Amino acid sequence: MRVHGEVRVPGDKSVSHRALIFAALAEGQSVLRGLLDSDDVHSTAGVLRALGVSVPPIPARAPDRGAAAMDVMRVHGVGLRGLRAPDGALQCGNSGTTTRLLAGVCAANPFRSRFIGDASLSRRPMGRIARPLEAMGARVTFEDGDGLPMTITGGSLRTLRWQDDTGSAQVKSAVLLAGLVSGVPVSVEAPRPSRDHTERFLMALGADVRTTPGSVSLTPPDRLRPFELTVPGDPSSAAFFAALAAMAADGAVRLPDVLASPTRDAFIRIVQVMGADVAIVPGAPTDIGESTVTYTVAPRELRGVTVGIDDVPGMIDELPLLACVAACAEGDTQITGAAELRVKESDRIARTVSNLRAVGVSADELPDGMRITGHRGRGRVRGRVITGGDHRIAMAFAVLGAATGGEIVLDDPACVAVSYPAFWVDLARVTSP
Repeated sequence: MRVHGEVRVPGDKSVSHRALIFAALAEGQSVLRGLLDSDDVHSTAGVLRALGVSVPPIPARAPDRGAAAMDVMRVHGVGLRGLRAPDGALQCGNSGTTTRLLAGVCAANPFRSRFIGDASLSRRPMGRIARPLEAMGARVTFEDGDGLPMTITGGSLRTLRWQDDTGSAQVKSAVLLAGLVSGVPVSVEAPRPSRDHTERFLMALGADVRTTPGSVSLTPPDRLRPFELTVPGDPSSAAFFAALAAMAADGAVRLPDVLASPTRDAFIRIVQVMGADVAIVPGAPTDIGESTVTYTVAPRELRGVTVGIDDVPGMIDELPLLACVAACAEGDTQITGAAELRVKESDRIARTVSNLRAVGVSADELPDGMRITGHRGRGRVRGRVITGGDHRIAMAFAVLGAATGGEIVLDDPACVAVSYPAFWVDLARVTSP
């Protein structure tokens, strides 16, 4: 299969969530362009509306439009202490980011907030954010285990120094947002670096944030200023087309204006180690302290690789995709240190391995990862893939099928709307004759 052309992937999901939250907490009007039009980001917008913020509809993405042509979205912030008590439950859909980050915001407000979500989100663990928020003085209750529904009774919080053994960016962000809104200093220590978009937003908006490789501390400001932002392309979305190009027989795919975060680029680095031809051209910085980059990816002979715990945080969402790339590489690929995959939208370790076997690839589960035996020049893969409603599983196996000319049938192709509604359009464009 030959690939060709350019894909301007939609706005970064992590940045889009935070752009809405910080615009809501700022004083005045913030101007956003290129916000991700996906189900998860709509969940964040909906919860903020329920908390009294004037958030307009998110403009639908038009593929391949440059930044100058992107629709503008204006959010009128209510300030750090201007949220109101919700009239009903806060519906978070399938979005763990919506739940965990806004739990930190709500914990610092003097009202009750009941978070609910779909069946998949309701199974995901929320105790990891409940513990630090309770240590700050909030009350957190669950109706079944430590999943949703979750009710937070907030109020005046106290300062906190939290040791987060999970190394989760969402836990870190929940604590930072709770400290920001309550006006108390907080710090979080973790065993390894994680996504740092929250810290970058805070620093860009004038907060006193101190970071080291294993910790971050915040002395909160009295107010946040409004801002303008064009959201850069999502590296997790770009990874699917980088993988497609790496596995293809011929051609290349160009991916412009992608977020270039050192906490998010591990997939590209690992695919380069596997042998893919990746050209990288630095782009313009954003107003929130992030950088952008343009990737051009072309196929070469791929070989298996070993991925360990130090690599995982920078590519946690791309690991099912890496397993699919490994199916087309020569030799074994082993992924360890990724136990977090078991509590994502699905058990992504079990789901990835079972689906690889279903399409004829040799793969085994490990307690915290997986092992895949690949074959360079693999012929067509075929079979039925059970996504479990997991968008990243669906897109990973769609790319594997497209790259090999295989016949893979997905049980729920529509689930890609969680993060990439136009995925099928973009995939067809770069693989059409």
